[in-house]
Amino acid sequence: MDIILIQDVDNLGGKNELVKVKNGYARNFLIPQGFAVEANPSNRKQLAERQKVAAKKEAAMLAEINSVIAKLQESPLKVGAKTGTSGKIFGSITSLQISRAIRDQKGYEIDRRKITIGDDVKELGTYKATIDFGNGKSTEVEFEVVGE
Repeated sequence: MDIILIQDVDNLGGKNELVKVKNGYARNFLIPQGFAVEANPSNRKQLAERQKVAAKKEAAMLAEINSVIAKLQESPLKVGAKTGTSGKIFGSITSLQISRAIRDQKGYEIDRRKITIGDDVKELGTYKATIDFGNGKSTEVEFEVVGE
């Protein structure tokens, strides 16, 4: 029996996916639990419409991500840190500080969990961090650590 999944089901498929399962599994479990609907012509038409809307949203999201990447790569970020007399900073630069610098200097809110810093940043200088936007999109951002 062909069914359309309404939500993700482990070991079967993802949301808005057309799958073939045994009749009893569909009638006795998936459909009554609200995990799926029967793949009749009207439900298939709704599925096609939902997939078309999702494709438009994803295209708009990718365009937005590309514009954010271009803006982030224009110029390096400046991250302030308290330093000692030898140029070493107290502590180290974290992804939270880079996220705040992006918000303050570029105007974009990026979750700190999406930012990874290659090395431990414990001295003044220029470093790189990687931002993962998901969907296979990521970029390297250059940031400069300056003394406050």
